[in-house]
Amino acid sequence: MIAKIDLEEVLQIAGRNGDFAEVYMERSAQTRVSMEAGKIERVISGRDEGAGIRVVQGENTAYGYTTDLTKDGLLELAHQVAVGGQDDAPPRESSTESGNRSGNMETAGERESTVGLPIKQRPDQVGIDRKVALVKEAERAARAKDERLIRQVTAGYADIIQQVTIANSEGVYVEDERVRTRLVVHVVASDGKVIQTGYDSAGGTKGFELFEEVKPADLGRRAAERALLMLKARRAPAGRMDVVISGEAGGTMIHEACGHGLEADLVQKNLSVYAGKKGEQVASELVTVIDDGTMPGKYGSFRFDDEGNPAQRNVLIEKGLLRNYMYDRITAQKDGANPTGSARRETFRYRPIPRMSTTYLAPGEHSPEEIISETDSGLFVRRMGGGQVNTTTGDFVFEVLEGYLIKDGKIDEPVRGATLTGNGPEVLRKIDRVGTDLGFTIGTCGKNGQGVPVSDAQPTIRIPDLVVGGILDDEGDHS
Repeated sequence: MIAKIDLEEVLQIAGRNGDFAEVYMERSAQTRVSMEAGKIERVISGRDEGAGIRVVQGENTAYGYTTDLTKDGLLELAHQVAVGGQDDAPPRESSTESGNRSGNMETAGERESTVGLPIKQRPDQVGIDRKVALVKEAERAARAKDERLIRQVTAGYADIIQQVTIANSEGVYVEDERVRTRLVVHVVASDGKVIQTGYDSAGGTKGFELFEEVKPADLGRRAAERALLMLKARRAPAGRMDVVISGEAGGTMIHEACGHGLEADLVQKNLSVYAGKKGEQVASELVTVIDDGTMPGKYGSFRFDDEGNPAQRNVLIEKGLLRNYMYDRITAQKDGANPTGSARRETFRYRPIPRMSTTYLAPGEHSPEEIISETDSGLFVRRMGGGQVNTTTGDFVFEVLEGYLIKDGKIDEPVRGATLTGNGPEVLRKIDRVGTDLGFTIGTCGKNGQGVPVSDAQPTIRIPDLVVGGILDDEGDHS
């Protein structure tokens, strides 16, 4: 990385015709190991480095990037971005952002973070043979559950060490190192007539110590058990019913049906059902939703966001009232607010936008056992799958990877093929039980063509009268 004094020169040139200039430099090293069909398919170790320069002028944003981290390389890019880019400029993107340039910005200067993300065993100090062994261990454990019915196991390990430097024309200067590690297992089971899948994962802003807490074999077994269980399950019934979603399911519904709609860029473009509703009741009084990038070890945690703002605990919905959105610099200025540490980008090739970090529904006062026992009949969801959400309307459809019927206040037989259909704000208003537990899941969240690591979580919750898709009648008509 070039010297701080040289970055000041780069910023002066980039920002000579703008209101604000920023340099984001990144060096990353990562390792990936994947196993499929009983053999190691890929072992990839790679490095990437580059810098992005952003200039804001009035309502316009110009952005360019380069893989040349020398002073001369950055100065050349600064000249190009300063004039909006030339035909021979490196690949870049530009966009138009509306809003004034006022707003209560933090005091500029070199920043420090109070967020502790200690790494006990750096993954770059662990041999590739140990990483391969982890993947093999998970794969063997999954296949061992039933060699006859388990048709496919895919296991993947990944780690990344990312070093970033962020500086801007307001005097902000941040250096940071980010370390993340994860392991994912997918299982496909089939009896020749029905195919079902199982999935489990673990990851965090951690080093190789992750596998002192989570055993690869346990991930493999759980993924296989889920696939085999759903293979034996009968088709889910369809209709309106009470739905209890376990804390084990993680916060997929909160992330999708609520979280994206609270990102300020979507709000300001009127692409969110929560636009213009600050201070209004948008959920049950039992519902508090928080986005928190400071949680130790979580996959979505960090010390600084990708504009150099310290990570924060941002209360979005408090006891049903909409309190705040997730802001980056530009959206915060438009609303006259402060950035919330929510500016994120996939790599130096992208400009930052408002994104979630670790988003969760805060625990309540009911035990999970109590919630189930107070539900006469309905569906119990232990694991959520993928889904689709329209942030403008809040309408969603989610798959259920592992579900059970509830009968007489007890978890009964497993069912497969269930889907949950509803509207995010309506569901948040309906929630009438919130558990004392809290279960986390990890993922890569996609938005505007770029993905970032996130965590989400929720306690066990009950949603009365939710539409469940499955089998409508004995003749097998699908809902």
